Amino acid sequence: QVQLVESGGGLVQAGGSLRLSCVASGRTFSRYTMAWFRQAPGKEREFVAGINWVDGSTYYADSMKGRFTISRDNAKNTVHLQMNSLKPEDTAVYYCAAGGLYGSRSSNDMDYWGKGTLVTVSS
Repeated sequence: QVQLVESGGGLVQAGGSLRLSCVASGRTFSRYTMAWFRQAPGKEREFVAGINWVDGSTYYADSMKGRFTISRDNAKNTVHLQMNSLKPEDTAVYYCAAGGLYGSRSSNDMDYWGKGTLVTVSS
């Protein structure tokens, strides 16, 4: 059984920070891309950030560059998303995902999903 479990969401004021975590269990993710997506109310799910497990390279959606940082802890099979300078428009459910394609930004490429963690940014 593959599981991805997110944590770290919550309520924060605009300009504040949050750190999301995703713990993977059930199999080795050494060959997988790990990514964060988000879905705001009434909107499509969108790519946020990704990290290629094999070499640790990272990539981001343009609107998150400079504010969000994705990182990994191999020993703990954990991926983090540090979110700074949060804006009300960052309010969404954030999902952790794992897939097999290097550098993928598409939810269609992801094989496994967590249940999500809610981030609410107040103005």
